[in-house]
Amino acid sequence: MDNETGKLPIEETLTAEELKTPETLAKFIVSVLDAKKARDIRLLHVEDRTIIADYFVIATGSSRTQIRALADEIEFRLEPYGIKPHHVEGADTGVWVLEDFGAVIVHLFNSEGREFYNLDKLYQDTTERDISALITED
Repeated sequence: MDNETGKLPIEETLTAEELKTPETLAKFIVSVLDAKKARDIRLLHVEDRTIIADYFVIATGSSRTQIRALADEIEFRLEPYGIKPHHVEGADTGVWVLEDFGAVIVHLFNSEGREFYNLDKLYQDTTERDISALITED
């Protein structure tokens, strides 16, 4: 994150029009999650496996508080672009928070929830997008 502007690097060149494309929106969300220290972030292209979305973003938070903060930060960062989730589930549980942005669905888990629901295995035959350029090294 740029300390002077408070913007993520991806925000410096991004337009609201570009965020309307599912892949760009998904990558933006990945950048937000990385900036907030989410773990094990994955971007799956699921368009061929399900009609409900084009992309799943899956990440793990270290605590109920962090998971809620991750979800809140995604919404906060997208609000200036006029993008809001259509639906949010599980915000009070801290086990699995789902944010539905239409073509992009975000799944935020605690470690136990991620292992139990195992979306990684369920969608193992989908294409995983390379997000290495969006992830910062600690």
